[in-house]
Formats: sequence, C-alpha cells, structure tokens
Amino acid sequence: MPTAKKLPSGSWRCQVYSHTEEILQPDGTIKHKRVYRSFTSDVPGSKGKRLAEQMAADFAAEKEDSSNVQNITVGEAMDRYINAREKVLSPRTIMDYQRIRKNELAALTDLKILSITQEDIQRAINMEAQRRSPKTVRNSHGFLSAVLKVYRPNFALNTSLPKSVHPDLYVPSDSEIRRLLECAKDTELELPILLAAFGPMRRGEICALESTDITGSTVHVTKNMVRTKDNEWIIKAPKSYAGDRYIDYPDFVAEKWAGIVGHITPLTPNNITDRFNSLLKKSGLPHFRFHDLRHYSASIQHAIGIPDSYIMERGGWGNDGVLKSVYRHALSDQRKEMDKIANQYFSQLMQHEISHDNKKPT
Repeated sequence: MPTAKKLPSGSWRCQVYSHTEEILQPDGTIKHKRVYRSFTSDVPGSKGKRLAEQMAADFAAEKEDSSNVQNITVGEAMDRYINAREKVLSPRTIMDYQRIRKNELAALTDLKILSITQEDIQRAINMEAQRRSPKTVRNSHGFLSAVLKVYRPNFALNTSLPKSVHPDLYVPSDSEIRRLLECAKDTELELPILLAAFGPMRRGEICALESTDITGSTVHVTKNMVRTKDNEWIIKAPKSYAGDRYIDYPDFVAEKWAGIVGHITPLTPNNITDRFNSLLKKSGLPHFRFHDLRHYSASIQHAIGIPDSYIMERGGWGNDGVLKSVYRHALSDQRKEMDKIANQYFSQLMQHEISHDNKKPT
C-alpha cells in the first residue's frame, strides 16, 4: 500500500503509479516515463495520512480492476456480476440472471466486453426479438445494461427494443370465485385461495405465513417463500419494501385460520399451483393462474371505488405503474353493467334533444 508523506504545509500527500508514457527523443529513441497520481489530504494528524493513503489505494484498486477487464468477454462479465451479487439479490433474481446468461444474447457473450459496440448489441437484440417475447427481450437487455454499467461505465446504450405487448390477463368473476371456493371447501387449498382472493397475498407470502404473524383478523406480511437455484425452498424478506404490510381480512376468512399453530399451510408455492390447476379442472372453470386471484382482488377494490393508494398498500405494490398496466381490469360482468348505465344516460340525453327539437315552432 502506498505511504503518505507530510508536506511542509502540513498536508499529507500520497503518490501512486498511474501509467507509463512514451516520449520521442531528438535522436529518435523512445524514453519511457512513469506517471504518478497524487492524492492530498489537508486533515491534520494521522487521520489525514490515512485519508490520503486510502484515496491512493482506491485509485490503485480501480486501476487493477480496469486492467483485469481488458480481456474478459461479455459472458465472463455477466458471471462476475452475478457472483458478486449472489448474497444480496433475491434467489429469484439470481435465477433469472443465470437463465439469461445461459440462454439469451448468444451473439454477444463471446465478444470482449471492451470491444462491443452499439451495433453489436442492436444486432443481438434483433435476433432475440425473432424468437423471444418482447418482455423476455427487454429483461435480457436490462441485465446487459446493468453489467455494462459496472464494466463499461462510460458506454451509452441506445438500443431500439421491441414494443411491450399489453398482457392479456384473466380476471375471475364473482360467480367463478364462489364456485372455486365451493369446490375447495375443507381442503388444504381453501385458506390459500381466501388469502389470495380477499387479501391479496402472493403464493410465497401465503406459504411463509405463520400464526405468530396474525393478530385477530389482521395479517402482518413479513416473509416470502422462494426457491433457490438448488431447488430448495427458503424463507426470506418480502419481494419488495412495499411487500411488508398489514392486511385486515373479513371475519369469514379469519375463522378459517382459527386454531392453527405454526405455518398456516403446509404447501409450497409449487404445491399450490399444481393443486389449483387440478381444482379448476374438477370445478369445470376455465384455466387461469392462482396469481390471477390477486387480479380479482385489485379489480374488485377498484370497481367499488377504493382509492388506488389503498389498493397498492394492501396488495404490496410499490408503484401505481404496475397497478395501471396490469391490475386495473374491470370484471366482465361489471363492465357490462357500467356500459348499460352509460348507454342509458346517452339514450336519455338524445331522447331529450329529440323531444326538444320536435317542440320547436315550424
């Protein structure tokens, strides 16, 4: 580690090697000159000395990292990025990054990270767009962008991406929810359905829920069950900051967890999905996802006039962009009723106009 020296002014200066310059001499020979960077601290005493040495050490470390990047490929940079964040990102995010590393952007992964151009990236994205959905392509590009911010911080991405496709989501109706609950009555799936449809809670949140998280009819969502890359189910913090929330359930739901000690359900998220699909077939209902029960809950709340801010808080959504683009879907039967009210109003308006016109003197 470089050592700082005290200057006559009382400041501390620490010098560290930066690079070597080639200087052409009058006789045609080349002289190599070592160039140093100076880091100065005006803080008096040993603290100032440490500060100057720390700045020099940071510069040396960054320089070393930069030299290490010289020969790595985009794929190797992706691997480094994933490994460095494995302990801080969610297992699901790490799995998504690993999937992209393995299956996407093959046209880039063998290229040197410092030599790729915007044209290379655009060409790779165009190729992915021919075989992947717009969402998948955008996710892959997002991961690449994050990697480049670390290993090519001055690289300005300007990629044209495929347009997002509005999701064609299914929102169960009131009658379908009632039919579903009738078929799930007194089974291990009944309580998870109630928690999702009237909460709304996610699969992982339901599976991680314990009796100690419940007070009366109020659930405190503090955990989430997720699967690691080794296919093990673990309990961790909620999906997002907004995921830590309180949900006050109706009494008919609270009655279903009365007397349960420990985990509210013995099921894993995959168990819920598999049993839910079987239940749909048994009940004769059209296929939809367990997650669509959250669509139902949010849509009902929106339809009866509950403010979006409350819906976001109850459902654990961090911003209303998700709510607007995904969850704000009126139910088909309610949409018909709203259409009926609007059409009746327009009809009455025109009848009034026609009646008024007929009364005009000729």
